[in-house]
This record gives sequence, C-alpha cells and structure tokens, in this order.
Amino acid sequence: MYEWAEFRNIQYLHTILKLKGFRVAAEQLHTTQSNLSTQARQFQEHASIHLYEMATNGRLELTNVGVAFAFMAKHLLEARDEMFQTLMALEHNDITSVRFGCSPLADPFLFDEFCQMHRELLPDCPIHLQQTDTIELIEAVIAGDIDAAIVTLPLENPALRIEEIHRDRLVVCLRQDDPLASKKALEPADLEGRLTIFYHPQHHPAAHRKLLEMLGTEGVHVEDFSRASHPTAMQRMVKGGYGVALLQEGTILESELTTRPINGVDWTVDTVVIYHQQHHPKTIPVLVRHFTDKLRKAEKRPASVSRKLPPASENDDQFNSHSSRDTTPDEWGDK
Repeated sequence: MYEWAEFRNIQYLHTILKLKGFRVAAEQLHTTQSNLSTQARQFQEHASIHLYEMATNGRLELTNVGVAFAFMAKHLLEARDEMFQTLMALEHNDITSVRFGCSPLADPFLFDEFCQMHRELLPDCPIHLQQTDTIELIEAVIAGDIDAAIVTLPLENPALRIEEIHRDRLVVCLRQDDPLASKKALEPADLEGRLTIFYHPQHHPAAHRKLLEMLGTEGVHVEDFSRASHPTAMQRMVKGGYGVALLQEGTILESELTTRPINGVDWTVDTVVIYHQQHHPKTIPVLVRHFTDKLRKAEKRPASVSRKLPPASENDDQFNSHSSRDTTPDEWGDK
C-alpha cells in the first residue's frame, strides 16, 4: 500500500524537518535543494499529509503532523541501522551466546518473555541466566560479564543504556483479618505505624531512600522496620503479624493475605532493561525495541498469565517508588 515510501524519502524528510531548512539539509545529504524540494512535495502528495509551513524568514515551521513524522522517522531510521548492524554481526559469527540477568523484584513474566523473544530472533544462540540484586547486575553489565539485565529503578550510570519497559503499581499487602482490609482503598495515613516491613535497603539503597522520601511527603514516617531478603519472606512477615508491606500489584499472594490500593498517590515499581552503551551484542537494541513495542501494544496482560515469585535467595532488589504529585520519570535517571 505504501511501496512508494522508500527509506531514502524518509531520511530526506527527516533531515529537512530536523534542520528546518532545505539548504542545510541538502548540504548534509550531499544533494541539491531542488531534489529535496521535489522529494518532499511528492511524498506529501502521495501520503496526503502536510508536514511544514514556510516561515517569512525562510525557515520551516513544523505542523503537528510534521512533529509526529520527525519523531517516528527518527526511530524508524534507528531501527533500520540496528537491523543491518545485527545482520552483519551474525554474518561474521560475532554472537555465539548471550548472558541475561534479572533482579528478584523484576517481574519474572517479563524476563521469561524477554528471553523467549531472543530465542525467536536467534533460535540456536545459547542464553545463560543470572539472578542477583540490582547493584551486582549493574556492575556485571558495566564489566561485560552480563550482556543485558532486567532491573528496577532508580539507577543512573552514564555507561548504561536504560530502557523503561513496564510499571507496576504498589499496593499494601496485609492480612485478610486486618481491620484495614475492610476498606476498599487505604489512605496514606493508614500506613503510619503499620508499614514496618521493607526489602533490605542494602540491595538497592537509592530505591529505599526514595521510597522513604515519598512516604515522608505523604506524612508516613518510618523508624525501625523488619528487613526481608525476598518477596516471599516479606509475605511471611505480613502473615506472621509483623506489620503491613508494599508489594507490586498482581503478585501472587499466600493464603490469608490480601492487598489494597492507596488513595491519592501513584507509587510504582518501574522496570527497565539495561545494557552497556558501547559494548553489547548487536541483537540487544533490536530485542529491546521489539520487546518494548510488544508490551506497549498489549492493552493488558493476558488473564491467564499471573506473576510468579522467583525462588527465595539472599540477594534482593528494592522498590522504586514515586508520587505523581512530586516527581516525574526524568528524575529517576535516563531512559
């Protein structure tokens, strides 16, 4: 249907819109202004769209359609480059295996899907897995011991590419016979003196600090608390009557436990894929792009799929929490 739209046309128009002028675009593309003008006119006529207006100073003013085109064209051209880089790496047998890591609090469903998608991309490529806390995974990716890892925010490191893939709302985990369970939703004030179970801070200190800050903003003050090394340990503490805890919405619960949302806040666990900026298998950017697109297209997870807790271990990750009233995603690191 759109066979007339070639990559060359898209590259020409993207450069014109990015530089907002035909002369500078022609110089960068090593062609003539008249050629670019003809290409731009024919493309817009074929597509029945209007990408720009010519200002009095000779500069182009992008229409809303033009802004959207520039954004999508950039990603399309990047995907093209990634595809050919991957194909050339495979042709030269540069990718013989991959090593993926996952933190205990990252959704195992997402990690399984991530690995399965790489199997579809390279069926004969062995995948070696590692589960440990976020701090160790970051160090392993930077050192080149792991090719990519699925972890939770916040984190920031200039050596890493950080791509957000999913967000899970935090809810309160409590016993079914807890008086608070009679409420459909809890107020932040309900947590005061009751929220006394957390994941061990040492596994993700930045996340623990941010969570305490967000709680403090809502008037919830935390003093001493129990420290769990794994989600299953946290549930056992709640079940044992040692307080309430925050869990990812959708987590499979042990018997006698339930969850309630919190009114007025948007605290989430933000899950990302990390890999080295420079040194990574060429399949990783392609994999992350397709994986992210797949998740965004899914309106919701299949009803038949539930989050399963990974086996307990001594290593753990920590929640990344933020309040929609006080912060924006940019504050949590580059994505």
